[in-house]
Amino acid sequence: MYESHPVGVIIPAYNEADFVGDVIRDIPEYVDRVYVVEDCSDDETPEAIRTAAEAEATDASSDADRRDNGLPSISELHLESDELAENVDEFYAIGRTVAIHHEENLGAGGAIKTGYQFALEDDTAIVATIDADGQMDPTQLSRFLDPIVAGEADYTKGDRLSNDEHSREMPQFRLFGNSILTLLTRVASGYWEVTDPQNGYTAVRTDVLERVSVEEMYEYYGYLNDLLVRLNIAGADIADVPLPAVYDEEDSHIQYEEYIVNVSQMLLRNFLWRLRVKYPPAKGHPIGLLAAFAGATATAGTVQLLPFSTRLGDADEPRGMVGAVVMYIVAAVSVLLVLAFDRAVHTDGPSYQ
Repeated sequence: MYESHPVGVIIPAYNEADFVGDVIRDIPEYVDRVYVVEDCSDDETPEAIRTAAEAEATDASSDADRRDNGLPSISELHLESDELAENVDEFYAIGRTVAIHHEENLGAGGAIKTGYQFALEDDTAIVATIDADGQMDPTQLSRFLDPIVAGEADYTKGDRLSNDEHSREMPQFRLFGNSILTLLTRVASGYWEVTDPQNGYTAVRTDVLERVSVEEMYEYYGYLNDLLVRLNIAGADIADVPLPAVYDEEDSHIQYEEYIVNVSQMLLRNFLWRLRVKYPPAKGHPIGLLAAFAGATATAGTVQLLPFSTRLGDADEPRGMVGAVVMYIVAAVSVLLVLAFDRAVHTDGPSYQ
């Protein structure tokens, strides 16, 4: 336990046989459960997980410290979700480690989703996520837990970009892509000061996690960006935790061109969803009404262009083209106003550090 809070850590693992064992062994002793979600790897990751769990469980002092953590025994865990039962082929416990095996590869988001579902079933108070590739230092976990325990944040996440010295350690192509997605995520999520939203080193209060519909989380690598939108709708306070980027011998499983396109599309959908939920135009919310006006104006502009593209030589073409341009300009100004008002609304909202 950490400051009287039962703590769980989720480690998603796919083809990380060379690194996952060290990550498991380095998890601090105050952590009560370590949920290692093996995402149908095709290397020796399952064997590495079992070996590390067995070695870690031999520490008798750690077992004694966890004896009265208030969590149910592993045998009392149940797979209540039909989706979870379908995705999980088997799970077993060795010491504090719960090794969970996926029947098929679901990606990083799918593995985190499964881990969250186990943690919620397990009655942990705080659950953290640490990647299995060795890029995240488990000894830094207390820095993520402290703001939550102190009541200053509901969700904490790593930040490699705010500190210039830290960001210089990141490869340039990753830094560029991360900067683009940071901007898009700020717009979509409403957390206008958040930085490095792709950072997978996180911690969250489970009572807040229960309000974000974990079972509906995005399963691709953009799950972190998707979760931020959900947290904003839930009214959660978040805090950035600066830490250096670490790149060693590990290989990334991300195809960045596909990643940026897919996540950008998801963020656009989530942005529209957040506006609809937080500022419902049906209830007369000014921001919602302005957003609806922007959409209607853009649609009208597109309708104006249809005759221009299908009737060559028509005398009304210039008039239709001018009308469409005017409509698009009005729509663009309306969108900018929506963003400005949205940012103003959140000025005194979620906190950062």
